Amino acid sequence: MPDSPHHIAVTPHPGRVRIVFAGRTVVDTARALDLAEGALRPVIYVPREDADMSAFEPTPRHTHCPFKGEASYFTLKADGREAQNAVWSYEAPIPAAAAIAGHLAFYPDQVEIRQD
Repeated sequence: MPDSPHHIAVTPHPGRVRIVFAGRTVVDTARALDLAEGALRPVIYVPREDADMSAFEPTPRHTHCPFKGEASYFTLKADGREAQNAVWSYEAPIPAAAAIAGHLAFYPDQVEIRQD
């Protein structure tokens, strides 16, 4: 059922996405994905290959979503600022969310998400 909380739909994001933290562009991609989950607001996932991973520091935090799998987290660091656990990634998501493997998602209150 499309409106149930456990329905996952992953589609290509139209256009370019840039993620900016502390004035630094940490992601610039035209290959982002939108993940819609039931009635929740869609989340943009960007390929790790299009991120400047020098600004990302893995943290020990992990969470589990029964509909996507286990998420690992990163702290962003740039220009003397940091945002703890501002980024998450499903390295080995369950089959329903397989398209987001190797992608990163960001808390929008921690970064600026620019869409062209």
